[in-house]
Amino acid sequence: MYIAMNRFRIPPENEQEFRERWLGREVHLRTVPGFVSFQFLRGPEHEDHILYASHTVWESHEAFLGWTQSEQFRAAHAHAGNRKPLMAGPPVFEGFEVLQNIEN
Repeated sequence: MYIAMNRFRIPPENEQEFRERWLGREVHLRTVPGFVSFQFLRGPEHEDHILYASHTVWESHEAFLGWTQSEQFRAAHAHAGNRKPLMAGPPVFEGFEVLQNIEN
């Protein structure tokens, strides 16, 4: 398994619009081979920002790379640069190879 995360620092005044943009978007992940699950996370509040993260689980690193090169990826990110910026800086990507997975 492979986990791909993006962390976003969102100024408080942009939080509502950021959430609406994420929660209202069309989801393309379900049609991509190797996709397992997705979580949109709200983290701690700081004085100047609120931390958000997207957390995607894939069957393998290769499946994740396939997503990044797919038509679905291009469709999901087609309008990313055309809108008002809502983040305090660029997103921070972190990728993790899963070494142990314990489920109930």
